[in-house]
Order: sequence, then C-alpha cells, then structure tokens
Amino acid sequence: MNKVYLDNAATTRPRVEVVEKMSEVLLKSFGNASSTHSYGRSAKVLLEQCRKNIANYFNTSASEIVFTSGGTEADNLALRSAVRDLGVTEIITSKIEHHAVLHTAEQLKNEYDVKLSFVELENDSTVNYLHLKALLEKSDKPMVSLMHVNNEIGTILDIEKVAQLCKEYNALFHSDCVQSVGHFKLDLSTTPIDFIAASAHKFHGPKGVGFCYVRKDSGLKPLIYGGEQERGFRAGTEAIHNIVGMDIALKYAYDKLNEEQQYITHLKTYFIQQLKSKISGIRFNGVCEYDNKSTFTLINIGLPIAPEKAAILQFQLDLKGIACSKGSACQSGSTQQSHVLSELVDENQLNMPSVRFSFSIYNTKDELDYVVGVLSEFVNS
Repeated sequence: MNKVYLDNAATTRPRVEVVEKMSEVLLKSFGNASSTHSYGRSAKVLLEQCRKNIANYFNTSASEIVFTSGGTEADNLALRSAVRDLGVTEIITSKIEHHAVLHTAEQLKNEYDVKLSFVELENDSTVNYLHLKALLEKSDKPMVSLMHVNNEIGTILDIEKVAQLCKEYNALFHSDCVQSVGHFKLDLSTTPIDFIAASAHKFHGPKGVGFCYVRKDSGLKPLIYGGEQERGFRAGTEAIHNIVGMDIALKYAYDKLNEEQQYITHLKTYFIQQLKSKISGIRFNGVCEYDNKSTFTLINIGLPIAPEKAAILQFQLDLKGIACSKGSACQSGSTQQSHVLSELVDENQLNMPSVRFSFSIYNTKDELDYVVGVLSEFVNS
C-alpha cells in the first residue's frame, strides 16, 4: 500500500540532522542547566546559545525569548498574563483562531470578567481591518490576538498592518505564529508585536518545545511557578535536547527557506491544477488557492459528495494510506463541524466534507498524483 503523509500542519517529520543532534545532546550534554558544576555549565552554554540563535532569526534580543512546551503554553502565557497582570480589560480576536487562543480567551472572560470581542471577517476569510480599527477606537485597555497564518485554511494576516493599528491605539498585540514560524520571515525589530507563539514540531523539529517571544519590559508574569528558570518567566528544568533540536530545525528552515518554499509552492500549485481537472464541483475554502493571500503549505477543499459517503471519506483515505485532516489535529475524533469553516461557508457547503492537505519538503508529485486518483475515484464512484 502507498503511504502518503499530507498532514504537515498537524506535525512534521523531524529532519535527520535534528534527530542526530538531539541524540548527541541527550548522551553528552545531559546536565541540568541550573547546576553550577561543569555538566550544568555546559548545558547552560548550549541553552543560551540556542536562545541567542533563535533571537537572531527574528532580529530581536535573546532576553525576549522564553522557552515553553509549545505553542499552546506560549499562547496561554501571553493571554493570561495580559489580563491578570497587565491591566487588559478587553481581548479582541476572531472566531477562526486556534482553540489555544479561543478557549483561553473564553476562560479569561469567565475568570476575570474581561470583555471578549470578535473582529468581523470578510467573505474570503481575511480580517475586516476597518472593523478592527473601530473596535480599537472604543476600547480602553485592549489586547489584540490574531494568528499570522490560519492552521485550517491557510489565510495570511497582514501582521504589519495589525501591529501598526495596535501601536496607534496603544493596544497590546499577540499573534499565534505556530503555522508561520519556519515558513515566513518575521522581523520583530520593525514590526511592533508584543508576544508571539511558536512550536518546533511545525517546522521539522521535535514535539514538546516552543517559545514565546515577549517584548522587553512588557511586564509579563509567569504562568508556571517554581524555580528561576527562563529568568523567572517559566519555571521547570529546561529540556536542552528539545531546545537544541528546535534551534537546528529553525536554522535549516531559514537557511533553505527560498529553495524549499519554491519547491512546496510548486507542489501546491500542481495539486490544485490536478484536483480542478479531475474533480468537477470541487471547492477551495477561504483563499487557500491564492498564493498571495494564503500560505504555501496547505489547502482546504470541499468535495461534492453525498452525506452518506462523506461519513466514510476520512476512513477510506486512511485505508489507502493517505494521512490528511478534516481540520485542526486538536479536534481529531470530534463529531463537531470545524469552527473555522462554520464561520465562512453556508450550511449547504458546510455539509460537504472538507479536507485539509498540508505539504512539506518530503512530499512528491507522484504522491499527489496518487492522492488525486484516490479522491477522483471516490467522488465519482
């Protein structure tokens, strides 16, 4: 049976170089970075070199990088501290954010009675920037939380525009950049963002590690208390091997960015062309078929099939060895419709099964031909 992995928005295959370096660190640099003996000092040197390297990719200082267990923790750290410690009285977000943001914002509303406002979206899934400006104009102490790249449909936020609006109205700005870090460059010295979240396993690094960018003098307080690790922002012994793995993965991602972006974009374009030619009535959700508005790493399609066939689509694809997703991996197994698509398409379209295919450097045109053949056979049978 063919095996095709097209669920890279959920997680990516680690690069061989990442795994090799992590294994070396686990065996040779296993000291606790908080220990004062030579083993601890060696681990501390590695830790701080990784922090400096990662900061350099974003043109910021090492002191503004806080290592976390991943994107969800980073989102929680920024949002909860903003409300609890920084005086934020309103969170402005959208209804198509990742649940790491939406569920945290809803919990903060319940805990602290913070106001929760949702910016309107255009029909194509992009943010209505005029409405965002109107919300900011009438808010006293707001925080805007909008993701850079949507994890289900790939829509790209005009992050510079939002950052400038937030600066104009003295609002904090947090962006979940889990789907963009490692795929797009972001200069934090020129784009006034207060917090971003990133996760290593989205760019061929290990699971269980990420970081929160925290703008200097933000006043952020810790989410997890205990020791003085991460300059007091995040207690707990640092997983040096994971952090080194993330550093190596990010280095390869940005060193090879142009080459790999061109390759994956070519795959995406080819896949769209083949789908359009073989499946009549196919729908592309949001703006995922347009390179200038959507990430090159994924598409989200609606298939014209009857409800009884839709129920077994994912199962049939899995039987054929095809790994993809009907939405966020965090909702896997849920019987609920995608909260993202529920905001963007009408009920008839929502009843059509939608599938997210996400690409990486390890995919090939032959694999895509196989997937198109399987989909075409299923839809037309």
